[in-house]
Amino acid sequence: MMGYVLLALAILPVLIIGTYVNRKDRNKEPASILVKLFIYGILSCFIVLFISDILSSIFPMLSSKVEKTSLVEMLIYAFIGVALVEEGSKLLMVYNIGYKNKEFDEIYDIIIYSVFVALGFAAFENILYVLGNETIEASITTGVLRAILAVPGHACDGLFMGYYLSLAKISELQNQKEESKKYLLKSLLIPTILHGTYDFCIFTGMPIFLLVFLIFVIWMYINAVKKLKLVATNNRSLYMQNKYCAFCGAPATGVFCGHCGHRIQ
Repeated sequence: MMGYVLLALAILPVLIIGTYVNRKDRNKEPASILVKLFIYGILSCFIVLFISDILSSIFPMLSSKVEKTSLVEMLIYAFIGVALVEEGSKLLMVYNIGYKNKEFDEIYDIIIYSVFVALGFAAFENILYVLGNETIEASITTGVLRAILAVPGHACDGLFMGYYLSLAKISELQNQKEESKKYLLKSLLIPTILHGTYDFCIFTGMPIFLLVFLIFVIWMYINAVKKLKLVATNNRSLYMQNKYCAFCGAPATGVFCGHCGHRIQ
C-alpha cells in the first residue's frame, strides 16, 4: 500500500504541471502527441545513461561515481556531465517528434511539446529517486522536495527550450536561416545553463551557494510562469502573413515590437 502512495507522490507533481501547461492552450493538441512526447521523455533517460557511460569512460571526472573534490570539478560535472547531456537528450526528442510535427502550427505548441518531454524525463527520474530510498521517511522527504524543486525545474528548462524553438521555427519560415540556427543553439544552451546552475549550487552543499540556489529557483519560476502566460495569452499561428512579435504575440510592422520592445522576427 505504501508503495502506491510513494508512486503517487512521485507522479502527482508531473500531472499537476502537465495539466496546468496544457490548460493554457486554447487550441488543444491531440492527446496522442502529448502521450508520445511524454513517453519519449522517459526514453531520453536511457539516452542520457548511454551518453554518460561513454563520457565517463573517456573523462572519469564526468562520472557520477567519481567524487568531486573541488568547485571546478563540480562545475564541469554539473554543466557538462549532467545538464548538457540531459538537456541535449531532451532536445533531440523535442526536435524530432515535436519541432518537425505537422501539428506544430502555433507558437505555444512547441512549448507544450518541450514541457511534456521534460515531464516524461522528470517522472521516470522521480520514481527512481522516491522509490530508491531505504526508509519510508526518506522517500517521503525526497518526494516532497523534488515536487517543489526538481520536477518544476525540469519543466522550466523545457519551457525555455520550447520558447527558443518557437523563435527558431518563426525564423525558419521567414527564410532567416542564420537566425533560426542561432535560436536552435539557444534552445540547448539556455536550458543547459539553467540546469547546470541549479545542479552546481546543490552539489557544492555550501551555505552561500544554497542561498544563491534559493534566489535562482525563485527567479527561474517567476520568469518561466511569466513567459508561459505571455505566450499563451498572445498565441498566434506560425503561418500568419503579417509579422508579429514572437515574445508577446502583438502584430508589428517595424524592426522592434511597439508593445514589448523585442526584435521582430
